[in-house]
Amino acid sequence: MPDYPDQDHILIIEDDQRLAELTRDYLEANGFQVTLEADGSKGVDRILTLQPDLVILDLMLPGEDGLAICRRVRPNFAGPIMMMTARTDDLDQVLGLEMGADDYVPKPVQPRVLLARMRALLRRADGPAPSGEMRLAFENLDIDNATREAWLSGERIDLTSAEFDLLWLLASNAGRVLTREEIFSDLRGIKYDGQDRSIDVRVSRIRPKIGDDPNQPHRIKTVRSKGYLFVKDS
Repeated sequence: MPDYPDQDHILIIEDDQRLAELTRDYLEANGFQVTLEADGSKGVDRILTLQPDLVILDLMLPGEDGLAICRRVRPNFAGPIMMMTARTDDLDQVLGLEMGADDYVPKPVQPRVLLARMRALLRRADGPAPSGEMRLAFENLDIDNATREAWLSGERIDLTSAEFDLLWLLASNAGRVLTREEIFSDLRGIKYDGQDRSIDVRVSRIRPKIGDDPNQPHRIKTVRSKGYLFVKDS
């Protein structure tokens, strides 16, 4: 495979050949290196071997479905995963996020929308801008935005890229309620449609990881009809 040091490498795992090729052509025209894979049974090996900058992963695949692939690679792949499917079941979106996906795009998706959301994921994965506060500490929780890592009582927390982004956003605004509209605008660059549950799913995954009781959270509180509050230390 030729080396493209200045291009982000995108792996598309999609069994619809026409869609995969059209997407590849569009992304290559916009400066990306793209690899295609149609067989779900090869998906895990392809991701772990290639270590692409971003994976576009179809939900329904021959051999192994996208949810299983996402779950299996997450311990050894830190890059963003965007799931894409023609199915519109809300449960599929929730399951995808719970398996570690960073974004979920329903088919058909406009190429410009896909490109914008890919670039947003890649920007976040590349790390923060050099200005601003880089590290936050709360009792036994430490969050470092330079290394994009967090620790609970000195033990490193296993967070996906999207989970870290949300944790940092909430923690850096400790003491202030962030509405879902604000969170969506900051993290995804899109307007909240009132239906998307991705933020709620991520909060539910983050809470136990930072030692918060999911039933009676003391650190990340849900503010009814508004959003979320990261509680400051007393």
